[in-house]
Amino acid sequence: MIVGLGNPGSSYDGTRHNVGADFVTQLAKSLEVSLKPEGKFFGSTAKTFIDSQPIRLLIPSTFMNRSGQSIAAMSSFYQIPVNGILVVHDDLDLTPGIARFKKAGGHGGHNGLRDTIKCLGNSKDFARLRIGIGHPGSANQVADYVLKKAAPADQVLIDNSLCSALRTLPTAVIGQWERAMTTLHSAE
Repeated sequence: MIVGLGNPGSSYDGTRHNVGADFVTQLAKSLEVSLKPEGKFFGSTAKTFIDSQPIRLLIPSTFMNRSGQSIAAMSSFYQIPVNGILVVHDDLDLTPGIARFKKAGGHGGHNGLRDTIKCLGNSKDFARLRIGIGHPGSANQVADYVLKKAAPADQVLIDNSLCSALRTLPTAVIGQWERAMTTLHSAE
């Protein structure tokens, strides 16, 4: 299961906080599948295959701080184990142009990850694809910063990191995490 985090509604399209949803949208397009709203999963979903592996795509239609509701509903329905989930999200600690795979971990202050951990029974064992968006420099500017669009030069870097991550994703999906990490991390 590959989940792209973001906020619903056109006012959030193209914002830094929605790079996870942007990634899954691009992934669906590259695989020629359509994401369709699915009420029982509180989001838009598609079924596809990557390197012969069946994959469920999900973009929650909940707000970021309720992402776990959508993720838990789909993982429970399809009996997808926590370690079979990849959550794609924005990351303030990485500069634009940087993307990193991570096999598990805490929430790092990210409300979407915090809710996901809670809704998955406090499990932190899901994988992440962290997309760098940079930091505004001050903690009190973060909320406003993530909800705005990146500067054009930064957006080019973010788009490049999304493309690199898309190219590397099949390696991660087949379970070759170390190779995927090395390939993606050296693509910068």
